[in-house]
Amino acid sequence: MRIEKTDRNLNGVKCVVNTCYYHTDGDYCSAAKIEIQPRNASSTEETDCATFTPSMK
Repeated sequence: MRIEKTDRNLNGVKCVVNTCYYHTDGDYCSAAKIEIQPRNASSTEETDCATFTPSMK
């Protein structure tokens, strides 16, 4: 299920992935919510943004 894209930035979230559907100018995220996985990660390298959706540009 796709997360809703809003007309405002998700407070406190910086996203530099400019190929993401939710990326906005200034490196912000416009997703209504984000999900980070996996549950039992033990380092930054093991995590990823499950909300990422390729941009439709």
